[in-house]
Amino acid sequence: MVARVNTVSFQGIDVKPVDVQVQISNGLPAFTIVGLPDKAVAESKERVRAALHALGISLPPKRLTINLAPADVAKEGSHYDLPIALAVLGAMEILPKEELANMTVLGELSLDASIRAVAGILPAAIYAGANDNSLVCPLECGGEAAWAGELPIIAASNLLDLINHIRGTNSLNRPKAELREQKGKKPTDMADIKGQESAKRALEVAASGGHNMLMIGPPGSGKSMLASALPGILPPLSPREALEVSMIHSLAGSLPEGGLLKTRPYRDPHHSASLPALIGGGHRVKPGEISLAHNGVLFLDELPEFSRGALESLRQPIESRQALIARANQHVRYPARFQLIAAMNPCRCGHLGDSDLECTKAPRCGGDYQAKISGPILDRMDLQVDVPPISIADLSQKMGGESSATISARVARVHTMQESRFREMGADETVSLNAHAEGAVLEAICEMDEEAASLINLAAGNARLSARGYYRTLKVARTIADMEAVSRNSAASLIAKKHIAEALSYRRLPLF
Repeated sequence: MVARVNTVSFQGIDVKPVDVQVQISNGLPAFTIVGLPDKAVAESKERVRAALHALGISLPPKRLTINLAPADVAKEGSHYDLPIALAVLGAMEILPKEELANMTVLGELSLDASIRAVAGILPAAIYAGANDNSLVCPLECGGEAAWAGELPIIAASNLLDLINHIRGTNSLNRPKAELREQKGKKPTDMADIKGQESAKRALEVAASGGHNMLMIGPPGSGKSMLASALPGILPPLSPREALEVSMIHSLAGSLPEGGLLKTRPYRDPHHSASLPALIGGGHRVKPGEISLAHNGVLFLDELPEFSRGALESLRQPIESRQALIARANQHVRYPARFQLIAAMNPCRCGHLGDSDLECTKAPRCGGDYQAKISGPILDRMDLQVDVPPISIADLSQKMGGESSATISARVARVHTMQESRFREMGADETVSLNAHAEGAVLEAICEMDEEAASLINLAAGNARLSARGYYRTLKVARTIADMEAVSRNSAASLIAKKHIAEALSYRRLPLF
């Protein structure tokens, strides 16, 4: 007799069904797992054996064969422990097979029969609900699974409680959906940033339209501080965005305490980060920093210090807003709609242009240092802003600028205007901000008056803007016009000459 339990495997954000089949037959005692298990899955037999022993249950002195179907798909991770254990108990007729057949089960077992948290509970719960299955998961993950809908959820802290619940001798309460704050440093308040008014204006433009931004300035000018303030002026995640972000963090195992995220992610990897760490991949494919920053901010400090391969790998995700990881036997896709904010010094010493502080190799050192950033990467930066040193007069002033809460309210109104415009146009649901617009949608929203059209055509010819640079300038100008309309409480108007002029001021030409 064969007992079956449903579980899942993950290929990117896609959930694939796995059928755990257990057969107990006559023969020499053995515990064999087949179906392309990795090391963690192959070792689950020892954890299952020890967990059952902790409950006083001994495996029969027969041949146990566990098949993970489909057999040609690689099985990775420790979440197969619990489904294997339940299938074994079903084959031993300790648990009813009919009950197990309608369950999707994930969980890692400890040697004392407690059930440990695993990654990927939220997408697994959504899959279970879509297939009219109940979900069995660790207690720590119950608050995460509850966001998937009204499906039956059994969240247990140990195997004994789970067995008693399935047999009907005990009852486990359905977990409640939870919201969790991401751990880490809180965003900097814009009111705490002294001086740098032009950079703060550019940061608000970037936040209002979802634009990429590069800041160039000497050490200590406040570039990192400005970047850390960006999450504080962005509106909170919508329910749909929160679900998308939480699914990715669930797969990565970084969802805080099993709850749904409600704040926009802010990722700032060190410049020594490898290409797989940035884009995703590794032996067991996991989402990289660009996917963990989905619907949030990716900050790359000391941009030229990142490896060239890692930087060039950003080209395709910036355009397609997804990370595609190619392997010989499979292709894995993760969402990656992030806002890229980067910072760099003008040269290695950081004081290029300051005759008192620059090194003896200037200006050659500036050219060599800036050449580490390729033209295609610079072309994808909508705003390229100079951040000069802060004057002593600015430092001596008291705090008193606009707070992040005030700016965030303005940015939220601009976002609402853009989203409403795109929905009225019938644009794709993934297009919600000006930075996302492409093709016919972009041309429809970027209508200009004659003076504006004349200025951008003249500037594009003189500065030799690429087609990408031309359209990205139009997007920034559209955002600036939207910001003006919101400040005046009026409807969006045509792009004017002054909007194009400000957008062009953010297209920084190379010094060398």
